[in-house]
Amino acid sequence: MSPPDAVPSRSQIAAVILAAGSSTRLGHPKQSLILAGETLLARAIRIAIEAGLTPVIAVLNDSGLVDPVQRLGALPVLNPDALQGISTSIHSGIRTAKSSNASGAVLMTCDQVALTAAHLRALCDQPATITGSGYAGRTGSPAYFPASSFEDLFNLQGDVGARTLLRHARTIPCEALSLDIDTEEDLEHARKLIENKQLP
Repeated sequence: MSPPDAVPSRSQIAAVILAAGSSTRLGHPKQSLILAGETLLARAIRIAIEAGLTPVIAVLNDSGLVDPVQRLGALPVLNPDALQGISTSIHSGIRTAKSSNASGAVLMTCDQVALTAAHLRALCDQPATITGSGYAGRTGSPAYFPASSFEDLFNLQGDVGARTLLRHARTIPCEALSLDIDTEEDLEHARKLIENKQLP
């Protein structure tokens, strides 16, 4: 039986975790960084599962992550075109969500360490409506897209995320999501927040 606050099973909403980036600012792949005893990728998968999203799809560019992702209960998808930009990872993830007959999908990254399952569920509570997260004066990821908008996601090109589709979207505010892990300083800050019980 699903937990009472999970996404309803009659509307299977996928999570698409975009984890094929090269982490150029950090200098090494952020997907495998450890925070509070788990990798950032494992943390993102866990939170998506806790939110009731299914399938949880992790878009990767490292075949060495396939087995760990499967063991965590997620579906790994390798994107051989990852260097051509984030749009190719969006295409890979949404293609898999569509083939799974998902009624919608949440696009998310693995480095927004303040993300909670409750926030993911809130993004999905109007299933016909594109909904993004509000922080730092903008609307961004994670963001929910109903299946009716999948073709618009397929039309994205190059190193362009879905922000253009979020310009006039419904927004769920969560200022804490402005913290993402792009530098060693960001990671150290996140670790201190964890120690002080200021992150989930």
